[in-house]
Amino acid sequence: MSERKVLNKYYPPDFDPAKIPKLKLPKDRQYVVRLMAPFNMRCKTCGEYIYKGKKFNARKETVQNELYMGLPIFRFYIKCTRCLAEITFKTDPENTDYAMEHGATRNFQAEKLIEEEEKRIQQERDDEELNNPMKVLENRTKDSKMEMEVMENLQELKDLNQRQAQVDFEGMIDKYREIEKREKERQKEEDERETKEMLERALVKRLRDSDSDSEKEEESRSRLKKSSSDKPTDILTSDKQPETEGSSASGVKKVKVESWEMSVGTLGGKGSLSSLVVRKKPADSIKKAATDEANAAPTSHTDSKTNVTQNGSSSLSLLGAYSGSDSSDGE
Repeated sequence: MSERKVLNKYYPPDFDPAKIPKLKLPKDRQYVVRLMAPFNMRCKTCGEYIYKGKKFNARKETVQNELYMGLPIFRFYIKCTRCLAEITFKTDPENTDYAMEHGATRNFQAEKLIEEEEKRIQQERDDEELNNPMKVLENRTKDSKMEMEVMENLQELKDLNQRQAQVDFEGMIDKYREIEKREKERQKEEDERETKEMLERALVKRLRDSDSDSEKEEESRSRLKKSSSDKPTDILTSDKQPETEGSSASGVKKVKVESWEMSVGTLGGKGSLSSLVVRKKPADSIKKAATDEANAAPTSHTDSKTNVTQNGSSSLSLLGAYSGSDSSDGE
């Protein structure tokens, strides 16, 4: 296995290379080679774009009857990746490039066209100067004038570079940083001032709210004190007295009567309804008792009877009056 890697092969003493038979191959024989597209191209059949560097399995052949300074020119055949149309191009040793032949158009060859135009202009100039010495003088003066302009432009660029070299970029950067720092400090002070003003406004508003709350509390306390200073008997006096200007001037305050008190009556309802109850006067019974007592004074029997009758009549009269007042109150 190691013999295949040696550089020097063994040749026997009787080796004669002329005895080796040679194959007779055609001169236009084609070889299959692996290559990349030398430039950007576009297929004429389907319009497919083939970029530079795309790999192909191409057929290579030598162009017959075409040489450049003894160098052969080769032709390559490739196929479009989309429509399989045949595209051919060949080498161009004169321009160290490739030339498109058939099946596609070359893209982005503006630079090549410019170079060709410059070569053409230079060739025409050389032909004119060859037979016309005055043309040579004119071309030289033009060239000298152009050279002077180029030198002036170059000097201006040098002066500009020197001016820029004298500029202290570090100082400019430091100055800019200082200005930026001052701006940040000013912005920070403004923010602090605004926050301080907002806090003061909030504090003033809170104090105002607290003052208003304290005033409301004082008013409620004064009302409670005023209501507590009123006497419990003002209800009775307010019910008895009529609502006149005199009563209001005397300072008696009328208490508001609730709806349920108006319908049912207060707990001590006798005072409010006492004006509606008419009690029976026991004057006749008292007179009768007095006359009976005077007539029955001599005897004890009569005294006991009169006492019984007096007690009975007075108790009955009081019971009747009491029962009448309860019924009126209940109504």
